[in-house]
Amino acid sequence: MAELKPQSAVSKVLNAAWVRPFLFLVFIVVAWDLAIRLFKIPAYQIPSPGDVLAVLRTDWPELLRQSWPTTYATVCGFMLSALFGIPVAMLIAGSKTVESYVYPLLVFSQSVPKIAIAPLFVVWFGFGIIPKVISAFLLGFFPVVVSAVQGFKSVDPDMVDLARAMQGSRFRVFLAVNLPHALPAIFSGLKVSVTLAVVGAVVGEFVGSNSGIGYVMQRSIGTFDLPTMFAALVILALLGVILFWIVDRIEKLVIPWHVSQREDVIFAS
Repeated sequence: MAELKPQSAVSKVLNAAWVRPFLFLVFIVVAWDLAIRLFKIPAYQIPSPGDVLAVLRTDWPELLRQSWPTTYATVCGFMLSALFGIPVAMLIAGSKTVESYVYPLLVFSQSVPKIAIAPLFVVWFGFGIIPKVISAFLLGFFPVVVSAVQGFKSVDPDMVDLARAMQGSRFRVFLAVNLPHALPAIFSGLKVSVTLAVVGAVVGEFVGSNSGIGYVMQRSIGTFDLPTMFAALVILALLGVILFWIVDRIEKLVIPWHVSQREDVIFAS
């Protein structure tokens, strides 16, 4: 009879989801500091971790205040990506005609650098929040569409035929078969989208803005204040990790039945 293999307290701590990334982050910071000391890299090229931590400690209120516009633009752009991306994917997956017209244009649009067209958004919509939201939306839209199309197309046709044979309407079959089967792929796209939306919001702030983490980075580069720029990068990394974690938590709540959400259990014979 199979029994659950007991784990020690140290093993449980080391196997925690947050411990290993934290340990690897500590390793990177230590290696960063040692490289600066060993190769005598000047501070105007790469700041030391201590200088970056000092900026985070002293300028934390200002960095936190500047992170709000970036977070707002990121969340709005990401939500628009999901709101428009999933229905577009449904149309592409459900119609060969729509796919032949729309899908190549979507792929073509990704070859256009967003930093090149971002100034147009400033010309059209001014220096407010709208250009940043549009930039975040454009970067986050394509991953959602591609992943959702793959998810909808991977539905077993026999399952759909069986549901329709049981007198199910197209809408009920979609809710009972197509959508649940595509949800894992959709959430995969959403995870990629939410991190790219952060990049899009920063791109919009680079082009034209007087607030946000992107504005802080641009100002720091202009004054060669590298510790502040690296501190802003840390804030952006934290923002991306938090938003990714939120989407991952939502995925666990929505599709707890999927194999990717099951706990790993080790059995011993």
